[in-house]
Amino acid sequence: MFNFSRKDTEFFDLFTENAKFFHLGAVILDSVIKDPNKALEQIEDILGLESAADEVNEKIINKLNLSFITPIDREDIYSIAGELATGVDMLHGALQRIIMYHAGHCTKRSPDLTKLVVDSTNELVKAFKLLSDVKKNQREILDAVHKISDYESKGDLIYRTEIGVLFNDAVEAAKEHGASRAVIHLIKWKDILEDVENALDHCKKIGDMIRGVVMKYA
Repeated sequence: MFNFSRKDTEFFDLFTENAKFFHLGAVILDSVIKDPNKALEQIEDILGLESAADEVNEKIINKLNLSFITPIDREDIYSIAGELATGVDMLHGALQRIIMYHAGHCTKRSPDLTKLVVDSTNELVKAFKLLSDVKKNQREILDAVHKISDYESKGDLIYRTEIGVLFNDAVEAAKEHGASRAVIHLIKWKDILEDVENALDHCKKIGDMIRGVVMKYA
């Protein structure tokens, strides 16, 4: 009933599986941001990813409950599992907002922001694949985590710039077309960009958790 092997890699395999779902969700969101008309086509795909991620998370929790000895701290396993599942939920929420708002054309650099989420989740996949042998792979894992942190910093700059552009465009548009139309576009894309930026922040949060595991066990 109990697992006594510290060499067990199943937890890390399950982490990697959910990181892949997070990455696939980011790819979907990136596609929809570039063409919001695809949102309704993609909603079933991201719902499927969300369901699959929840199933993997349940497997992790069940295995944790049946494991007497775990390869890393139980608290770390539980926290990482939850945050990975939350990441997929966040992307689903962003896509739902695009549909709900009938978002229309995106801001100029919105695709740059979603591309950073795609790249960050890809680095998470790389890091989790390496985590089962943390001593051997310490440098590569920390390199992936560093890239995620760098992407998050770049994303902050893009987010702030685009919000400024939205407000400036709203002021100019209001002069020509009236305030209501401009303000509606501002509200829509301010919220959507915030969702994307939050997803990027979430990648960094998970990366920081991975760094913490490396510091404990490398």
